Amino acid sequence: MSETEVTTAPRPLLLADGRPAARAWSLDPALRHLNHGSFGAVPLVAQERQQELRARMEGAPVAWFPGLPERIAAARVELAAFLGADPGDLALVPNASAGASVVYAGLPHRGGGEIVVTDHGYGAVTMGAERLARRWGGRVRTARVPLDAGEEQAYEAVMAEVGGATGLLVVDQITSATARRLPVERIGAEARRRGVPLLVDGAHAPGLIDAPLSGTACDFWTGNLHKWGCAPRGTAALVARGPLRDGLYPLIDSWGAADPYPDRFDQQGTLDATPWLAAATALGFVEATWGWAAARRYMDELAGYGARVVGAALAELTGADASVDVGMPVPGMRLVRLPDGLGGSRLAADALRDRATAELGVEAAFTSFGGTGYLRLSAHVYNTAEDYEYVAEKCVPVLGEWARAAR
Repeated sequence: MSETEVTTAPRPLLLADGRPAARAWSLDPALRHLNHGSFGAVPLVAQERQQELRARMEGAPVAWFPGLPERIAAARVELAAFLGADPGDLALVPNASAGASVVYAGLPHRGGGEIVVTDHGYGAVTMGAERLARRWGGRVRTARVPLDAGEEQAYEAVMAEVGGATGLLVVDQITSATARRLPVERIGAEARRRGVPLLVDGAHAPGLIDAPLSGTACDFWTGNLHKWGCAPRGTAALVARGPLRDGLYPLIDSWGAADPYPDRFDQQGTLDATPWLAAATALGFVEATWGWAAARRYMDELAGYGARVVGAALAELTGADASVDVGMPVPGMRLVRLPDGLGGSRLAADALRDRATAELGVEAAFTSFGGTGYLRLSAHVYNTAEDYEYVAEKCVPVLGEWARAAR
């Protein structure tokens, strides 16, 4: 079911002075924050760094903006090192969806071209693919990948949709709704052999997995540093390799438009780039305090423990197994199945998320796939086993009441 099966609660991580890890964040202690994977959370040191930079920007804007491209270029070097990318391949964008939009806008026109996506794809990215297909006069083909599909079955399902008309292949490295990997390394190798451009949506990858670009042959990769990397929101990377990258431009035309890729992305008018400049502070904080390898190990163990205790509570409530067989699991995130009647569609899952925050004091991710609702558990260093024990004891019975009322 998961990379790490944990039967005992992992010991909470502490700061160097012995305080709980959560004290390094400004998260509201009145809420249980169990959804790091959606919007991230920024440590105080990175918030303070960003405020310092904003004070400089607002104090002397005429001095700030002419020198901004040089500062952004320096930040790209630091962030590329964290990702294991070449700084000359990496541009900074507001989020992974923006990176995908840059790719969609920059590809050469292919009349009648088809775009292949999967049924695990992030909705906004898939919508962008549909718009591109309409401009091309083509269509989107959707690869159906069972949730429990292993590497071979997932690979075959994706490549079965690729043919002579395919102008672009879009595949998630880590899926959002279903918290699983897709075999982008193997898909990338075959796509390159066939001459099909590949865009890898790595929105969840930075910080959650080490060196996310390693072994992946793709034309484009985009990932959020403001999720698991804890950078200020609005920080993401677009990595482009090969001749198609020369057609990529920022979504805002500015005075750097004549510069080569990726330099042209470093100058976008009066864009507030302080999140990009403060991102390395967040990454460095986790590394200096616990080390990213230890942080990832803790997150995975805690997510595994959370899935066990919450899943057991749901199974006791409903009499049905709440565990989920995910074919290619990822560290730090798990799925448990919700009672029948809850979260069966994206809109229903979003409504459940909002209700849980308002009525239960729990910020959690509720997702839907194939008409089934799931609770997606994600863990970060500031979470503890007690968070998930609280959900199992206090929230699961209420979820049962909501499910009965929905029938």
